[in-house]
Amino acid sequence: MRKFRAVAFAALVGMALTQGQVWAQDNDGDDDDAAAATATKTEASPEAEKATRASKDVPELILGTKEDQFTANQKDFQLIAGQGYRWKITAAGGLEYKFHTDLFRNVWNNQIVINDLEVHMNGAPAWLEFDADGTIQVQFTTVRPGIYTWSVPDLADKGMKGTITIK
Repeated sequence: MRKFRAVAFAALVGMALTQGQVWAQDNDGDDDDAAAATATKTEASPEAEKATRASKDVPELILGTKEDQFTANQKDFQLIAGQGYRWKITAAGGLEYKFHTDLFRNVWNNQIVINDLEVHMNGAPAWLEFDADGTIQVQFTTVRPGIYTWSVPDLADKGMKGTITIK
């Protein structure tokens, strides 16, 4: 019983000392941490943003229009590492579009939603294929920073390609 009391007392003293050290470091009076944080937050870019628990919407990517089947409404996207996202990809040009990106191999894929039907997977999709006009929503969490590409392979030479940058 004496050993138990001695061990319990030693653990209690150790926890108290550890807590005291943390409190002392919290307010060290050094403002270089605050200055560094302010310096990075002054820029209005994804680098200055911080990941949150709530998923964010990526601007919708629209492939084609009735007037121009070989256009995309946006080419480049900026994301933050560690952030959850919802991304709607829409085919609107009346063609068959095969959307391919290396992003899917470098994020944690949560689900794909098509007409309120959810596809949950244990890996990345190879590509998204639109046989008709419609929208597919992909939900994922960014994992690896880097620059990734997206394209409609057969139409990339007509401008249906872009980048996704994760900072």
